[in-house]
Amino acid sequence: MDNQKLYAVSALFDTPDDIIRASKETVKAGYTKFDTNTPYPIHGIEKAMSLKPSFVGFITLVFGLSGAAFAFLMMTWMTTSSYPLIIGGKPYFTWPAFVPITFEVTVLFSAVGTALALLFVLFRFPNVSHPIHDTDYIKAVSADKYGLIILTIDPLFDEQKVKAFLSGLGAKNIYSIYQPDKSSQQIRVFEPKFIGMIMLTIIITAGATYFALNRLLFIVPFNWMSEQPKVLPQTNSTFFSDGYSNRMPVEGTVARGFIPYEYKGMPDSLIKLLSNPLPVDSSTIARGKERFGIYCSPCHGYYGRGDSRLHGQFPSPPSLLSDKIKNWPDGNIYNVITNGQNNIMPSYEKSVSRDDRWAIIRYIRVLQRSQDAKDSDLDTTITSTK
Repeated sequence: MDNQKLYAVSALFDTPDDIIRASKETVKAGYTKFDTNTPYPIHGIEKAMSLKPSFVGFITLVFGLSGAAFAFLMMTWMTTSSYPLIIGGKPYFTWPAFVPITFEVTVLFSAVGTALALLFVLFRFPNVSHPIHDTDYIKAVSADKYGLIILTIDPLFDEQKVKAFLSGLGAKNIYSIYQPDKSSQQIRVFEPKFIGMIMLTIIITAGATYFALNRLLFIVPFNWMSEQPKVLPQTNSTFFSDGYSNRMPVEGTVARGFIPYEYKGMPDSLIKLLSNPLPVDSSTIARGKERFGIYCSPCHGYYGRGDSRLHGQFPSPPSLLSDKIKNWPDGNIYNVITNGQNNIMPSYEKSVSRDDRWAIIRYIRVLQRSQDAKDSDLDTTITSTK
């Protein structure tokens, strides 16, 4: 220690109240270049030390104002001279639009500038060593002790008087802290480990930058919606040899929820087990009447008599009021509507739904009964009406 320069004298205390009392007594004694170290922030310690306001706030203010001025002047220059925005007769100097960017740049400059100032000015980066590092004093105050340190640069500093003063305050341990050897503070930039870390950092940074600028930025996001294997309307298919994009279903394919007609293509004489599933009610008959008027009446007439409304353009069909049709089960009539008959009546399978076909049959039965009504039917109707 004989060749080392004294940096400060430090002392340890056991409780937060002791360190606050010691700070007040140090101020009363006239010492101005001293500091305290505690394992956690202690409320009121700055007042006991009579600390002046920190200059860090002024650094932040300077950088913040610089950022605001830079952003505002930059946008003023861009919109008035270099890139004037002529939109809807608006003035070039539209300063209200500058406010958000100005605010963001102000915050950016304040944060970054303050951090750099603390690193390079206050902490003197890259010099990261400090005299109290790796001492018993800093080990104690980092755990459960409270320390006070008086620097040799204080005008009233005298090592023996300072030690006596701290002992009189009730300090448990008093240390003399010396400046570290300058050789230990040198940054060995040419050490293999240091050079290796620098090179590794450069390689990782360069690789990440290349990937971000040359690959990541050119990746098209969510392209599966615009680039999907499909055929656009009115375009030919390049996949199928015939050029058609709409394909016929595979023979025998059954749509989900659909039951194929089991008597398709068969004559009505083979129909045995096919009954009308719709109830006999007013809504079913009304639906059947509507569908009959649209699809059946052009040939069969409005009352099913076979008096076509097409005025001889097509052969007149048989009457639906004949005994043959009256004696037919509903399944036979349904089969004729579905399959067609005698190459004259076409199939209405694709034009009329299954339920509508059954509803038409219900209406045909109403027509048949209305043309041959009995007195009992009339009496029943009158009675039910009452």
